[in-house]
Amino acid sequence: MSLARAIETGDLAELPSRREEDWHWTDLRGLIRAMPAASAPIAGALPTGPFDALADRTVMIANGRGPEDSAGDGVTALRIVGRGDGAHASDHAIAVPAGASLVLLESYEGEGGHVAEFDLSIRIGEGARLERIVLADEDPAAVIVSRAEVALSPGAQFAQTVIASGARRQRLETRVSHPGGGASARLDGVYVLGDQRHADITTVVTHAGTDGTTSQLTKGVVRDQARGVFQGRIVVQPGADRTDARMGHHALILSERAEVDAKPELEIFADDVACAHGNTVGALDEDALFYAEQRGIPEPEARALLTEAFLGEVIDRIEHEGAREVVRAWVAQGLRGA
Repeated sequence: MSLARAIETGDLAELPSRREEDWHWTDLRGLIRAMPAASAPIAGALPTGPFDALADRTVMIANGRGPEDSAGDGVTALRIVGRGDGAHASDHAIAVPAGASLVLLESYEGEGGHVAEFDLSIRIGEGARLERIVLADEDPAAVIVSRAEVALSPGAQFAQTVIASGARRQRLETRVSHPGGGASARLDGVYVLGDQRHADITTVVTHAGTDGTTSQLTKGVVRDQARGVFQGRIVVQPGADRTDARMGHHALILSERAEVDAKPELEIFADDVACAHGNTVGALDEDALFYAEQRGIPEPEARALLTEAFLGEVIDRIEHEGAREVVRAWVAQGLRGA
């Protein structure tokens, strides 16, 4: 079952529901009562995307229409644009050749209450490298699902940072097939949610061979009546010895009616592994807030500075300098706008 299948057939029974464990907190069947008509093509010029100035090339998928694949080297800005209240689904494939390097600057730019799914297939060749930065800035009325299937080769390096603003429902899902063989994966995330927005960051990494590493760090801030969801699962299959996998999720809840649901999981079926996970959800440190106010910083600014510092640990791990600064400015604006 998937949102894309429901959009294609119009059959709401194809929608994932809370009865499926991975969709328990992001129930689409109970939300969508009627599938909208197909989205029309977008008329007129669109503004530039957040990463266009940093890229060698820009690839645009607008209301589900765009190329089916793009180049696997250099710096690519991949824009997924949604306008209006229709429904659309699309897919895209990227292959990073052996030994090549790609920076993928992916942005979700929505206006209106559209319903959409975008499926991305990524294959990273032997010794190749991909850094993927995803900035998902959607309309509060939209329902959007992004699904990325990433296949690593031995010696490949994959680094990802997902930044989520939430929507009526927003799910950013990444599934990694990890062969071991010296390959490495870093999957980080940041969510900044307010009003009644909902964001779901879900990851699954499956280690199938020896000597593989995975590192994950996700942090979020929720306020008002927003809801953040983090689901991270690392599976170490039989024979995937000497796997080193670490996962951490930490969130701040800034109001009484906000909510965070987190489920970090390790499934280990091999010996001689080093695996760990951690999870914390709490309020802003009142002692740190008090000390900041004692130094003459007004309370709203002090709260923004402390939350920026909290999220900054993840942002600092973005390797592409230009993208890192775009993300830092976007997060700061979101926090100070609150």
